[in-house]
Amino acid sequence: MQAIQYFNPTALIDTVVSLVFAFILGAMIGFERQVRQRTAGLRTNTLVAVGAAIFVLLGDRLFQIHGGNQGPIHVVAYVVSGIGFLGAGAIMKEGANVTGLNTAATLWGSGAVGACAGAGLIGEAIIAAMFVLASNTLLRPVVNRINRQPVNEEASEAMYTVYVICSSQSQADVREKAIELLEAANYPVREVDQHPFGQTEIEIDARLYATAVEAEELDKVTAALEAHPGVSQAFWNSSGEE
Repeated sequence: MQAIQYFNPTALIDTVVSLVFAFILGAMIGFERQVRQRTAGLRTNTLVAVGAAIFVLLGDRLFQIHGGNQGPIHVVAYVVSGIGFLGAGAIMKEGANVTGLNTAATLWGSGAVGACAGAGLIGEAIIAAMFVLASNTLLRPVVNRINRQPVNEEASEAMYTVYVICSSQSQADVREKAIELLEAANYPVREVDQHPFGQTEIEIDARLYATAVEAEELDKVTAALEAHPGVSQAFWNSSGEE
């Protein structure tokens, strides 16, 4: 059997060492993203780091086993591309909410495990599967604990949006006023959208560049907008959108 023929204890040790460092370093990057309430957080970054390490290790092992023959490596490259399309289909975006990133990253890791198994590297496949499972199980309590902590406004990089509801007749003037007040407060506007709100009103959404804000400053801006003629309501909120 090829699986027995390809068994190499020294290579397995190298695999474990490489995946341990990929797991730790990916978790470090993901921890910072998780604390800042980003969409791709601890588990997603760890899974991607582990999956990428597995594919690189697989390519290296196949190159050694087949004496420099590039054929099997090309097949692995096609597998990676196919998994990318499959993972993209698992990611869903609804408004400011993005779901399915962990599922897509897990598919990436599962594809790497399957590629190792298909190449006859059973030991590597088992080790890879253990690291993918660890990323999804051992890190879950850490993610839950971080998510229960209050958001640190100074450290966060959330996306802030100012909403203004006004009459249809005054929408142009209110839009210019909103941009003017935000820029005066040193919060430049990245994008402005507007859409109907009820029968006679318009909702203006002014999205700011990802940054940390002072809540009191945005409160003053929305208060000034509410005092503007034609405005019925003004408020702001934040989200973890990238």
